[in-house]
Amino acid sequence: MVDISVTAASVLPGAGAITEDGIAGETITAGQALYKAADGFWYKADADSATALARDAKAIALNGASASQPIRVQKSGEITFNAAFTAGVTYYLSGTAGGICPVADVGTGEYYDVIGIAKSTTSMKLLFGYSGVSA
Repeated sequence: MVDISVTAASVLPGAGAITEDGIAGETITAGQALYKAADGFWYKADADSATALARDAKAIALNGASASQPIRVQKSGEITFNAAFTAGVTYYLSGTAGGICPVADVGTGEYYDVIGIAKSTTSMKLLFGYSGVSA
């Protein structure tokens, strides 16, 4: 499994970005895929988690934060990363907590959870979608 390499300082909201302010439930780095737990905190999503909620990413972190610190997340629209993408490729949640990978790198026993489709090497249209079908 090969996750995209993210430069945290390069993660920026793009056209049509819908953001939300919240509180981190653990240490989070900008660019990681997140889910919102029942306690209202944001945590790193994980495609092979035993918890169904954790396998269903809903946002990307726009800044880093430690547990109980403020965090801003992006829930839809376009997002800019460093040159991490291949245009036209669909990206998925990986088995590494918070990681994002192309479909070819979704591992055995992981669940398919679409993060978005790359529009260029630096821009992705977020299209969160959980299928629940394990690879």
